[in-house]
Amino acid sequence: MAARLTLLLVGLVWGQEVLDQFVFGGTLDGYGIVPRDPGSLSHILTAPFLHGSFGHLIANTVPLAVLAFMSALRGAARFLVATLVIVVVGGLLVWLLGRGGSLHLGASELVFGYLAFLLGVGWWERTPAAIGVAVVALFLYGGALWGVLPTNPLISWEAHLFGFVAGLIAAALLHGRRPGREDQASAYSPRSRS
Repeated sequence: MAARLTLLLVGLVWGQEVLDQFVFGGTLDGYGIVPRDPGSLSHILTAPFLHGSFGHLIANTVPLAVLAFMSALRGAARFLVATLVIVVVGGLLVWLLGRGGSLHLGASELVFGYLAFLLGVGWWERTPAAIGVAVVALFLYGGALWGVLPTNPLISWEAHLFGFVAGLIAAALLHGRRPGREDQASAYSPRSRS
């Protein structure tokens, strides 16, 4: 299931870009986020799936595929909810706090969101599997974390930063229980006596 979800996601962003470039002449990029523009508020749902060029899409494809697959291994429902949280919360924060007069689009919001989701789940669950996945994700893409800093005016560091924040929120909402938590909780709950 994780492979199918990943292929569907990557296929969606590639299919959209092919249509945008060859059918719509690049006009779909207008559905990116323009901060604080009321007309682009709904674009928080489309911006992460749009790219300014094939070069932009190619740069995002491998990290998107790898981190989406690793996130989807946690189950289809969690993956879909995490994706929705990253898109809505990350996009809303970009719309509220991003540089005015600029257009924000690209799957890097999802890339940073999935990275943060995996790191957050490792932190909150602290199971060997969750920690192992977080370490692998950090090893593969930890260097990308510099992308949350405003180093290049042509790159939406805001989408990187707020995608990362949204991924942490998704992890906090969706992580599993830490081993022993249920046992500790039941030890402190009142017991009925007969």
